[in-house]
Amino acid sequence: MSHPEEKLFPRPHHRWQLRERVLQLGARTEIMGVLNLTPDSFSDGGRFLEPERAVEHGLRMLRHGAAILDLGAESTRPGSHAGYPQQAAVSAAEEQDRLLPVLEMLRRARPEAVLSVDTYKAATARAALKAGADVINDVSGLHWDSEMSSVCAAAGCGVVLMHTRGRPDEWRHQPQLCGEAVVQLVTDGLTESLRRAYDAGVADEAVVLDPGYGFGKRMEENFALLRGQSSLLSLGRPLLAGLSRKSFLRHALAQRVGREVSSRTAVEQASLAGLTAAILCGASILRVHSVAAASAASAVADMLLDA
Repeated sequence: MSHPEEKLFPRPHHRWQLRERVLQLGARTEIMGVLNLTPDSFSDGGRFLEPERAVEHGLRMLRHGAAILDLGAESTRPGSHAGYPQQAAVSAAEEQDRLLPVLEMLRRARPEAVLSVDTYKAATARAALKAGADVINDVSGLHWDSEMSSVCAAAGCGVVLMHTRGRPDEWRHQPQLCGEAVVQLVTDGLTESLRRAYDAGVADEAVVLDPGYGFGKRMEENFALLRGQSSLLSLGRPLLAGLSRKSFLRHALAQRVGREVSSRTAVEQASLAGLTAAILCGASILRVHSVAAASAASAVADMLLDA
């Protein structure tokens, strides 16, 4: 007996224009490896402060299957004073001191690699693009620095527009949202980010969208957002999902097993489950810490989509 074909959320194919190069998205999941150049990131802060060690780790992630490296030099963990370009705890100058030497060494070592810079400061974006960055990953979706959209437009770089609900020092005090409300909030926020980008002259093909898991969303809100993630495909741009080592996954594990979960292995396994769900709900790019494991999980999820 024949059965009607059941599809999950097949990803549309897109060109992602990154200055002088193009990354084709949709045929397979691409992996973006996280390279934190900070002393205080929630996951691996302080491990890669020395430029040589950071470069070594970045090259390792490329060997393990990362198509993109995402370099960040300011933590946006909950409660931090990130989000205020002129009064941030990490100034643009300090951010660039941490970032630029690593970016320049990686560019020399792997000229063909796609290098992204995680910043919401236009001054840092401008310096990073001059040093060879291909992508600016703005967690504020162009909302925190009024000059960011014009900097990206002028460079013709790739742009990741992420949704953030408020700033990190506001997250603990925001009212809770129901499932449908959080999906609509993210849809509206990303629509506004797209408008800002296009008004400034950013090309449509330059943009990737990120729902912003954990950024101003509580545990249940993140699961509701993941469940409704495929609806964001209606905005017409490919999706990037960053669920790796998110605290809401650890809290969900604690609820299920009845105790606090501190094991790195357990959190990594929960991350892989969340990342696989994101692929099956339409994500084209995964932003991860453990590249080899994510590459293996994404290969299986891709085969399911292909089938």
